[in-house]
Amino acid sequence: MMSSPPLDLNPEVKSLARIIWDYHHLNHPLEKADCIVVLGSHDLRVADWGAHLLMDGWAPWIVFSGGLGNLTRDCWTRPEAELFAERAEALGVPREKILIENQSTNTGENIRFTQRLLDAHGIAVETAILVQKPYMERRTWATARVHWPHKRLTVTSPPIPFEEYPNAEITPEAVVHIMVGDLQRIRYYPEKGFQVAQEIPEPVRAAFTRLVALGYVRHLAPDLGISIK
Repeated sequence: MMSSPPLDLNPEVKSLARIIWDYHHLNHPLEKADCIVVLGSHDLRVADWGAHLLMDGWAPWIVFSGGLGNLTRDCWTRPEAELFAERAEALGVPREKILIENQSTNTGENIRFTQRLLDAHGIAVETAILVQKPYMERRTWATARVHWPHKRLTVTSPPIPFEEYPNAEITPEAVVHIMVGDLQRIRYYPEKGFQVAQEIPEPVRAAFTRLVALGYVRHLAPDLGISIK
């Protein structure tokens, strides 16, 4: 695995970003489940973590879900789920344990299309482990609760510290921009019915406001507000 570049953010940005990074983590303890669902992204370490969980016996099936989304359509030519599944097979996951959903383009579709795939294979799922990037745990859980309100869900991510998360493909600056954008969606998506509502503590709100003022706005959705009061 490539070594991480230094986290070259100035001290203020690093401190504010760490507040948001910690908020995005749910710290769910792992529980055995009927299925592992790995949500696609531009970070192949998510596939690695899902493969690790499957091979450690946390569930009998693993679904890789993802077409080409906002962060991959300009840099990849094949669906996220297909690349993730290949990565998992290379790590030792048996192909017969893998299901691939390669059409979804957002988190809601990840869940809906995965359910459709499970139904087509006659696999009943009451408990699921959702695997996502570290800074998308909370948003993933909030979205899944809309579509799977009665399932028991655990959300997990590669156990990588904030300081070590950036790599050759994902810069420290990009991590902050994306985290700020995901927090904006946590605030406003419940109003659109995309997620369940969640409390955002005042220190997290203040960190968001300051980072927006500092220019960390590249991942903000233009049709949503920029105040999370």
